[in-house]
Amino acid sequence: MRYRVKHLSKLRYAAPVARARLNLRLSPRLRRGQALVEEALALSPKPSLKEEQLGPYWVKTTQVAFDAPLKTLEVASEFVMDLAAAKLPDRGPSVSRLRAETLEVADICDLAPAPYLFASRITTLSPAITRWSAPHFEDHVDAIAAARALMAALHAEFTYAPGKTDTRTAPEEAFAARHGVCQDFAHVMIMALRAHGVPAAYVSGYLRTLPPAGKEKLVGADAMHAWVDVWCGRELGWVGFDPTNNCLVSEDHIAIALGRDYADVSPIDGTFIGTAPQSMTSAVDVELVE
Repeated sequence: MRYRVKHLSKLRYAAPVARARLNLRLSPRLRRGQALVEEALALSPKPSLKEEQLGPYWVKTTQVAFDAPLKTLEVASEFVMDLAAAKLPDRGPSVSRLRAETLEVADICDLAPAPYLFASRITTLSPAITRWSAPHFEDHVDAIAAARALMAALHAEFTYAPGKTDTRTAPEEAFAARHGVCQDFAHVMIMALRAHGVPAAYVSGYLRTLPPAGKEKLVGADAMHAWVDVWCGRELGWVGFDPTNNCLVSEDHIAIALGRDYADVSPIDGTFIGTAPQSMTSAVDVELVE
């Protein structure tokens, strides 16, 4: 499948700020099954400094600096990517075997399981989420089946409710209210998995805008989407689960970055000198290229 993705963000300050330093995470860092055909990242006004770096985690970051007064910034990201259909696994190791394999991997690289096993800035340990998810993680249960059951429970018990939460909403708050958006679904699932010794990562990306013939449109299209990658042992590696849509990740999902939680992969963040309030709007278009 070949996709063209266009993402336009507009950042506005109520009054000009003296200086700004921003991190942009809109350029895809490629993984198995992805091939970048073309890519462009345009900023208006142009920054005084622009540098690219890989990491931390599986992220490609563009760092930009503005040394002149800045009131409005437009960031236009566009790329064309080929995606190969993922082979969706039916079975994996048992939960107890997966826990053992996780501890046996002597590696802390970007896609090793260890960095995604412990609490992070947003995805901390929650006794309530741990208790709720515990029935899915008995030692003998197949790890793929356990993750599928957890995903299905989230989808069944939680309501997709845009506007009820935002990027500052704690996962425990969304869990208690039983509603949220893809970010909340992903964070709750990650916290549940890690609480039971299963490495889990937060993935940011996009969904195709138009569904295949005869299928319903997926929730989260025309905006950035988030889902969960679960490390399922040495043989299977990372497997994608989309709790918002209760499905495994395949060629409908275009991954951009992978981290421990939203804070590691947020599309735009940074600092500025000034006191003016700021706001940001975004528009996304995902097109299937024939």
